[in-house]
Amino acid sequence: MTYQYHTADVFTDTPFGGNQLAVVTDARGLTTEQMAAITREFNFSETVFVLPPENPAHTRSVRIFTPGSELPFAGHPTVGAAFVLAATGAIELTGNETRIILEEGVGPVPVLIRSENGRPVFSQLTAAKIPERVAHAYETAHIARVLSLDDSDIDDSGSYSVEAWSAGVPFLFVPVKSLEALGRSRIRVELWEKSLRDSAAPELFLFVETEESAASDGVRDGEGVIRARMFAPSLGIPEDPATGGACAAFGGYLAGRSAKRDGMLKYTVHQGVEMKRPSKLEVESDMEGGELKAVRVGGASVLISSGVLHVV
Repeated sequence: MTYQYHTADVFTDTPFGGNQLAVVTDARGLTTEQMAAITREFNFSETVFVLPPENPAHTRSVRIFTPGSELPFAGHPTVGAAFVLAATGAIELTGNETRIILEEGVGPVPVLIRSENGRPVFSQLTAAKIPERVAHAYETAHIARVLSLDDSDIDDSGSYSVEAWSAGVPFLFVPVKSLEALGRSRIRVELWEKSLRDSAAPELFLFVETEESAASDGVRDGEGVIRARMFAPSLGIPEDPATGGACAAFGGYLAGRSAKRDGMLKYTVHQGVEMKRPSKLEVESDMEGGELKAVRVGGASVLISSGVLHVV
């Protein structure tokens, strides 16, 4: 059997930046074991397998795999798969804005595709699950050691703290005090294995709010500009250049700390810089009466390659 695939770089408008993604646009006939093997063959952080929807009112069903496991939800595969389907003509664009729904393990995920001159240029998911804090206590000093950092590198001054949040997949958010500390961080696998592998949120998302990133955008638009890194050993991802699922949860983490009770919070997250795959993710959180109502994550994508898989 042969299967068409495409690869894209997601959360970037520049080829060979962002986060690599493989999309098998019609995966009917593939078993779960074959999907896992194909994912390991591509060896990207995620591969998407597109199937017909269970609900005919929806656009497609997708299954998302990392080299280590299948995920119920992930941001860069959702945003990237929507872009690939539109860019290759597998779904029809309906104008400057096209709205589709992708079925995932976490539930139906709405995606907005923006186009210019008949070509998709930006896609944005709305999280199917409102982010929630994961009730689990973490010792700051121990997290610092796992990340090869000093206790003083962690920003637990009050505005931020080490917390786990989930919008379908849990992530441990670790605020650091400087870009220097962010760049210096390295996972000490032996300590991670002992203390975090089986914890509520074994994947670590480090971040620092920075004016330097704002300068790269030309203007500062919204509540803040963030530099981040994400380590996910349990998913078979030593480091990820762009993590949409983490940023969806991050929208809840940040909203819980905002003084704004109504309206939209906007953050720009720069990730992958240390990996030389710079990525830009736009995070929006809707607040109403101090309650989080919705989180969206979006960005640009670039089509990179197309080919055929031969599966015996």
